[in-house]
Amino acid sequence: MLYDKAKIYVEAGGGGDGVIGFRREAHVPRGGPDGGDGGHGGGVILLCDSSRRDLGALRSKHFRAQRGNHGEGSNKQGARGDDLVIRVPPGTQAVSVSGVVIDLVETGQTAILARGGRGGHGNKRFSTSVRQAPRFAEKGTSGESGWVELRLKLLADAGLIGLPNAGKSSLLSRLTRADPKVADYPFTTLEPVLGTIEADDRQVVLADIPGLIEGAAEGAGLGHEFLAHVERCAMLIHVVELAPSEGEPLENYRTVRAELAAHDTGLEALPELLVLSKSDLWTEADTADQVSDWEGAVGYSVLGILPVSSATGAGLPELTEAIVRFVPKEVKAPVKRGEEGIDVDFEAEHLTYRPKGEGGYSVEKEGEASFRIHGHGVEVLFDRFDMNNDEALGYLETRLIEMGVMAELKRAGFEPGNEIKVGEYEFELY
Repeated sequence: MLYDKAKIYVEAGGGGDGVIGFRREAHVPRGGPDGGDGGHGGGVILLCDSSRRDLGALRSKHFRAQRGNHGEGSNKQGARGDDLVIRVPPGTQAVSVSGVVIDLVETGQTAILARGGRGGHGNKRFSTSVRQAPRFAEKGTSGESGWVELRLKLLADAGLIGLPNAGKSSLLSRLTRADPKVADYPFTTLEPVLGTIEADDRQVVLADIPGLIEGAAEGAGLGHEFLAHVERCAMLIHVVELAPSEGEPLENYRTVRAELAAHDTGLEALPELLVLSKSDLWTEADTADQVSDWEGAVGYSVLGILPVSSATGAGLPELTEAIVRFVPKEVKAPVKRGEEGIDVDFEAEHLTYRPKGEGGYSVEKEGEASFRIHGHGVEVLFDRFDMNNDEALGYLETRLIEMGVMAELKRAGFEPGNEIKVGEYEFELY
C-alpha cells in the first residue's frame, strides 16, 4: 500500500542557558565575569532521499531534536544540539511549524521543519564600563514545535487518467516494465503505479492514477485520494473505453474532465492526449469512424486521438512516439492558484520579516490602571531573564527604554505603579 500522507509531531531542541560565572584564580585580583553562552538547540530537518518510496515509516510519530548544552565558566560555550534528520521521498510537500511551504523534488534537498532555540548569553556578554560585574544571564529560548502534515505527490511526466476499467493498467504494463494488477472489476488499482518509457535519448515516467468516478473531487470513490498526484504531471493521457459496460464513451470522458476541473488546481488546463482503448473489439472501419466522431467532438482541445489495443498491441508504437514527443524535456515548476483566481508562479528567493506595529510591539490599555504590551520580541525578552533577579529587571527596564516601549506606555496614559502585562507576566512598574 502506498502511504502518501503522514502527520507527525516535531519538536526542535531548546537553547542552552547562559551561565553566571566569575574568574577565581590565585593572585588574580578582581577577576571579572567569565560566564559562557549556551549552545543553540538542534532543528528538525527534512532530507529528500530517492531510496524512500512513501511516507509509511513516518505515520503517527514524534520527532525531537537535541537541546543545546548550558554554558560554563571560563567563557566556555555550551555545545550545539544535534539536528534530527527525517528522510522523505522525492515529491514530498509540507508546511513548516513557522508556516514556510516546503516542496522537495531532488535528492539531497533539505528543509527546516522546526528551528532550534537560541542559546542564552552568559554574564560576560553584559559587562560594560558601568556594569563590570553583572550577576545575571540569559535563558535559552524554546525550539519550535507542533504537528506537521506531510503529503507525497508522485513525480511523473504524464498521468494516465480515466474511469475504472478503462484499460489504464493494461496500457501501462504494455508501454513500460511496470507490473500493475490487472483484473475485470472496478477499482482493481488501489494506489498509483509508476512506469518508465525508455526512449533513445530520454526517459518518460508514467503514473497510473486509480480510476476517477463522478463526484471524485468531493470524496466519492478512490480518485479523490490520488488527484493530487496528477498535479506534477506535464501532460495527461486520458484513456476512454470504446465499448464501456456502463455509460457512453463521450459522457464518460466528460465526467472525468469535470472532476479534474472540480479539483480546482488547474489540472483541466494540462495538455491532454486522448487514447481510445480496447480497439480490438471493433473493426478497422468502425474504429476509423469512432476517431472521426471524436475529432468532431473534442479534436481541437486535445493533442491527438489514438486508438490502441493492449491485447493485440495495435497503436502502441504510435502512442509511445506521441508521448515522448509531447512530454516536454524540461518540466516547469507546478503553477499554483493565487488570490482572485490569478495563476501565480511561486519562486522563493528570500524571506522578509516585518515587525508588527511600531518597532515590533504595541501597547493596549486593558483597565483603569492596567496595560498590556504585545509583541513577540518583547515577550521573548522577558522569557530570557530571571524575573526574580533585581539586576536582570534593571537590564530589562533599560532595554524597554531603548526600544521606545516606555515612551509608548506614557503616551497611552501610563503612570508609575500601574500594572503591566507581557505574555504570562504581570507586575507593577514604577
